[in-house]
Amino acid sequence: MKEKGSSITRVLEIIEAVSRAHRPISPADLAEQLSIPKPSLHRLLAQLEGDGYLQFNMRRLLVPGIRLHGIALGVLYSGRFKAPRQAILQRLTSIIGETCGIAIPSGTEMIYYDRVQTERPLQVYLPVGSHTPTWCTSSGKLYLSSLSRDQRLGILKNLPLSRYARNTLTDAVELERALTKIRAEELGTDNEEFVDGLVACAVPVKDRQGRLFACLFVHAPVISKRFDELLMYVPLLREAAAELGQLIDYADDGIVGV
Repeated sequence: MKEKGSSITRVLEIIEAVSRAHRPISPADLAEQLSIPKPSLHRLLAQLEGDGYLQFNMRRLLVPGIRLHGIALGVLYSGRFKAPRQAILQRLTSIIGETCGIAIPSGTEMIYYDRVQTERPLQVYLPVGSHTPTWCTSSGKLYLSSLSRDQRLGILKNLPLSRYARNTLTDAVELERALTKIRAEELGTDNEEFVDGLVACAVPVKDRQGRLFACLFVHAPVISKRFDELLMYVPLLREAAAELGQLIDYADDGIVGV
């Protein structure tokens, strides 16, 4: 079972290669990368796809499936660094006085992975595990901005761009213009674009390769903080995002999950 050619080892190598790939990967490239005969690879891929661990996108390239996403989130959330992560969020929330949290990209949505809720009586309740759209949330727009221009345009062309609030950007050209600015500043913004009366901003949490791994956000009702007031805390958010990035680096070293 420990031999390199064993089925279990090959399955784990396939899952690792797909999850670590910078972009969707083709079965042919995967076969060459892992030195797995194509017939064996296609048999294993069919099994992994059927079980929901991997899936093919519209271009027949491999991406993580819903069960693999679930495993990743479970490992991250229950890791030994949950307490330090929560401490960082708690400190932010106590200083800013508003809800702070972490969102992780999942396809064309963002998942609320962790957060610390403000104790203010007036707040928007979005529990951990909530799925939110990418095109009108601060974290989602930040994630879209991190993609290459060709990737962004391909996604924007197929997104519904439904109107959620008074300021939702529903024109793809206008949204791409906003994403270009967000990419340059590395600052996601939501000025009543997702929920009327709610403002938010987000900064990237990066791994050691400089890739966006997650988004650290803060949101507030405008009756509590205006949009420009919320932006005053961006330097504090960036410092906290750097601390969270350090936790990710430890996890990448195989020490523990974040």
